[in-house]
Amino acid sequence: MRIAILGAGFLAVGFAAILTGVLPPEEALAVGERVWPILLFAVAITIVAELAAEAGVFTAVAERLARLGFGRAWVLWLLVVVLAVGCTVFLSLDTTAVLLTPVVVLLARHNGLPPLPFALTTVWLANTGSLLLPVSNLTNLLAEDALGFHDPARFAALMAAPAVVAIIVPVVAIAVVFRRSLGARYSPAVIDDVPDRPLFVLCVVVVALLLPLLVSGMPVWLPAAVAAVVLIGAFLARRRRVLRLELVPWQIVVFAGGLFLVVEAAHGAGLTRVLAAVAGEGEDPVALLRLAFSGMIGANGIDNLPAYLALEPVAGSAPRLAALLIGVNAGSLVTPWASLAVLLWHRRLVALGVEFRWSRYVVLGVIVAPATVALATVALAATV
Repeated sequence: MRIAILGAGFLAVGFAAILTGVLPPEEALAVGERVWPILLFAVAITIVAELAAEAGVFTAVAERLARLGFGRAWVLWLLVVVLAVGCTVFLSLDTTAVLLTPVVVLLARHNGLPPLPFALTTVWLANTGSLLLPVSNLTNLLAEDALGFHDPARFAALMAAPAVVAIIVPVVAIAVVFRRSLGARYSPAVIDDVPDRPLFVLCVVVVALLLPLLVSGMPVWLPAAVAAVVLIGAFLARRRRVLRLELVPWQIVVFAGGLFLVVEAAHGAGLTRVLAAVAGEGEDPVALLRLAFSGMIGANGIDNLPAYLALEPVAGSAPRLAALLIGVNAGSLVTPWASLAVLLWHRRLVALGVEFRWSRYVVLGVIVAPATVALATVALAATV
């Protein structure tokens, strides 16, 4: 609710900017034309993920991972790493942070393992693992639009090296910090959470068909919306009570919509000139590092989405946009508000009774975030 209130405030400021002429109506309409497909995708993919979770898809996958772990915590954890990366890359960081977190926490508990390394893995990889494809993060979809092409293969080719590095660095850090916990053994527990077998099968089929369509080059909102409609229809027929207003991430839509207007108005008021002096120019390694760290500082200062929107006009080229994405995505590991996914993740932890102090989160993030951003940006500079 706080996010929605803040978003409503941003919307009010944005409309005031339009009424006073700070943001011309034609520019506001151009913003709307740019962002409606992105917000529609966010709504649709969230509904698909929520309903798949309700059908037990994520829990079934987690149970199979426990069987494949050979009774060793570190093997199970590495399988969770693969699951978190795959979920983030194809279904977005919010899906990993919000829906996968409770699954892996319960997976750890059912198998007698401490949940913290698994929980931290989901939130860190939700952010750092969201570099490879446009659908992985709303910032990526914005960057794809700024790049002027809608080809997931070209986007992946640009981001592949930094994406791999951005995954490896936090994984190594977690392995070191939690090495004792991950050295434990366990006996796989059976988790049976498939309340409706036909719905479960349908959700598996829909998600399996959706994933390749999201990287086919067609507008991503289209297959996501179709998948959402199909699953809503199925749940209407079989489990109507599951369908509720909370399935729609309206708070995020309001928040993001307000941010788009406010940042666009700020650019009209001279923000671009100020940030150009901060972020610099050029595509040499030092220039790319400067822009990436500007994005990281901005994300941890105000949130990754407005940080990207503010700095996008001073990027200006594919390598610089990639460096900016590294900063705002992989660098969002320090403050609780660096990305909405972090706040939603912590809310799930509290609901599950898992204690993870923000002070510890910040200390770990201060160490890992700069290292991740620096090494990923160096990998980018070496490949562009």
